[in-house]
Amino acid sequence: MPGEAVYMLFGLWAIAILVVFVQAVRLSYRIEARSPGLVNRSGYPRKAMLFHTIANINVAPDEETQVMRWRMIRLLLIVVAGFVVTAAGIGLAGRMAP
Repeated sequence: MPGEAVYMLFGLWAIAILVVFVQAVRLSYRIEARSPGLVNRSGYPRKAMLFHTIANINVAPDEETQVMRWRMIRLLLIVVAGFVVTAAGIGLAGRMAP
């Protein structure tokens, strides 16, 4: 029973990290829509340009867009921290296993 609880906790944690990542991607699309250099003019769907928005390449320089960009960066840092916590939890769970 305790082992099953650990798997449930990891599953819920993974879902939480995924939700935060989806929020970051949605925010990236909003930033792209506000930035003339990143607007998708092809008419075909494309992947979010996360690298461009993180690196501030062709992103609109106005204050509101930059605030959105920093919020997206914070969300992505939360995702990275979530992976670190997951790795630490897996390491601890492996040590505690009989």
